[in-house]
Amino acid sequence: MTVEIVQVLREQFPRVRLIGKCYTNEDRDRHGGYSEKWEEWFALDWFDQLEELNPLSEIESGYFGLMGCSEDFNTFQYWIGMMFAEGTPAPKGYQYVDLPESDVGVCWVKGKEETGEIYGERPHNLAIEQLKQHGMDQLCDDFSGADEKWWWFFERYNTPRFTNKQEDGTVILDYGVFIK
Repeated sequence: MTVEIVQVLREQFPRVRLIGKCYTNEDRDRHGGYSEKWEEWFALDWFDQLEELNPLSEIESGYFGLMGCSEDFNTFQYWIGMMFAEGTPAPKGYQYVDLPESDVGVCWVKGKEETGEIYGERPHNLAIEQLKQHGMDQLCDDFSGADEKWWWFFERYNTPRFTNKQEDGTVILDYGVFIK
C-alpha cells in the first residue's frame, strides 16, 4: 500500500506548552528516525507521568512528535511529549516549549505504521502539497521568540485513529503544520 492523505483540516490551537523531551539530529537512531526514543518513552512510562498533569482537552488527544526547524535548516529539534495549557510546570526531568495561539493545517496520513511509510519526507511533502491545495500555504515562522525564524510541524498519534488498525492493517497519523 502507498501512503495517502484521507482528510485535510484547519484547526485552531490556543497558546500551548508542549511538555516532554527535546532531541536533535545527534539523537537519531540507526534508521534515521526517533523510534528508539519512542520505545524508551513507553518502556519508562513517561507518558503515564505526563497524563497525571491533565493534558489540554482543547486539542485532540494524542501523543505528539513536535518538529522544529530553523530558517537556515541548520538546527532541528524533535520533541516527544504532550500538549498542556500555557504555564503548566514541567515535572523534574522534562523540558518544555511554548507555542502561541495559531492556526494549524492537519492532514490525516493513512498507511501501514510497521513499514514506516507514514513517516519522513514523502508524507511530509504530500501533506504540504495538500495543505497548499486547500489554501493553507503560508507557514508560520514568527513565534520562536528568538531572532531566528522557525517552522514547526507535528505528528499527532491520536486515539483511536492511530492506535486502532483498520481492517486493511492501516492506521491514520495526524500530520500538522503551523500556518498563518
